[in-house]
Amino acid sequence: MTKFHALACDFYQKPTLDLAQSLLGCLLVKETPEGICSGYIVETEAYRGPCDRAAHSFGNRRTKRTEIMFGQSGLVYTYQMHTHTLVNVVSGGVDKPEAILIRAVEPVEGIELMQQRRGLQAGKKLTNGPGKLTKALGITMQDYGLSYTKPPIYITPGIIPEHISSGPRIGIENSGEAKDYSWRFWITGNSYISK
Repeated sequence: MTKFHALACDFYQKPTLDLAQSLLGCLLVKETPEGICSGYIVETEAYRGPCDRAAHSFGNRRTKRTEIMFGQSGLVYTYQMHTHTLVNVVSGGVDKPEAILIRAVEPVEGIELMQQRRGLQAGKKLTNGPGKLTKALGITMQDYGLSYTKPPIYITPGIIPEHISSGPRIGIENSGEAKDYSWRFWITGNSYISK
């Protein structure tokens, strides 16, 4: 029985840039047979689909990987990059393939389990990057297409950030003018942000 209360579908029905900021401070929770792990979302990156050269769905590109991006807002979009799984929140609404990458979380529950999975002691390196946080929380490609509104992976209310910063996204140098968009958001001063 879960003790958390997942945010309803309504929460995800806002423009992608607004949602990327609204997610900051929310609690990302993953339930697995080994236990429950959770962390406050402290950094996000918005990808605005068809008009955004950095997005997987730029130009309405529809592939097996991006198919879930064309679904309703609030679904889980996972993909592999190198050896890492990265996790996104589908946004934009049906047939408007946008998504928000969760870049970093601040651990809350299940820290010992996170340490085992990462082979690290507690500290900011545990979850201060998109590939690190998925490994720590136990988020895998099996979560692709699930809804964030119910277990095993869901988002609940958390803390209200005092201040939010924004700047260019990371690791998208080859995306023309899109590399300069200030669509990365983070809780100002949080020690778990990725860079």
